[in-house]
Amino acid sequence: MKSPVAFNQDALKINPSHETDRIVQFMQQWVQKKMKRRGAVVGISGGVDSAVVLALSVRAFGSKNVIPVIMPEKDSDPMSTILAHELSATYEVEPILENMTGVLEAFDCYRRRDEVIRRLLPEYEADKGFKAKIVLPQDLLETGSLNIFSLVVIKPNGQEEKCPLSCRDMLEIVAASNLKQRSRMSMLYFHAETRQFAVVGTANKNEYEQGFFVKQGDGGVDIQPIAHLFKTQIYQLAHFLGVPESIRTRIPTTDTYSAPCDQQEFFYRLPFETLDLLWFAKEHRVPIPEVADAMALSEAQIKRVFDDIASKERATEYLRIPPPTLEPL
Repeated sequence: MKSPVAFNQDALKINPSHETDRIVQFMQQWVQKKMKRRGAVVGISGGVDSAVVLALSVRAFGSKNVIPVIMPEKDSDPMSTILAHELSATYEVEPILENMTGVLEAFDCYRRRDEVIRRLLPEYEADKGFKAKIVLPQDLLETGSLNIFSLVVIKPNGQEEKCPLSCRDMLEIVAASNLKQRSRMSMLYFHAETRQFAVVGTANKNEYEQGFFVKQGDGGVDIQPIAHLFKTQIYQLAHFLGVPESIRTRIPTTDTYSAPCDQQEFFYRLPFETLDLLWFAKEHRVPIPEVADAMALSEAQIKRVFDDIASKERATEYLRIPPPTLEPL
């Protein structure tokens, strides 16, 4: 069966100039004309997605009508704040720095999370140099392993200890950690409402459609201008828009856990260059033998990735459902 689209290593290439104009017009139409908001508030993290959204917002509304907000907390990588300031300088916008540690301590975010970790490793003490993160198996191309999280603890001497998480423990750690995104959402809306601005989301297609976001957290926004673009396409826009190289070359990170944790090990299980092409092929019903030839992968490997994408989409569908309401009688 012939493929319905031309599938090769260049299948995800876009025209960055055309796409920029399209997104800018979309943002102006919704924010200014439909929402009647005067500008944009963007949470920036030193990552490429928020950098691209900030650049697009400046093009859409002008630098005087864009407020970037930097929201570190005690687990954040200090480099995130450094890069966020560099980004703000690049686009001539004045950032607002909000340290979220006190808010999260008031919510008992760290205590709730650490109590779960100590159930598994009693010696764990965050204040004594222990660091932790949760990760998924990284052998998706080789085995059909399930998306079961493990806890990784890095001790003060550098030794790592890894143990599988029960569903209960995983849910408690994630729920505590999600307080970070939900607190940031509240802060963004404070700054938006004081100016009659809109909160602009930074989720790309990978995050939005596979559920790598927090409902009413980083998913609680007024508009999602890049949710149709794969991560690899975001990098194409970043280059066109002049995002600093220091941000474009940074490994995408969750910046949520105290131990360094990139997005591949936490959630996606594959490099974006591989994942995005396979996802594109799946969406466009490219025959698996054709995908195998183009990507030098076995059919079994491709099927495993297709199944993983479908599984994540199903498991996180509720995140994308707006609150249901009944029709009036």
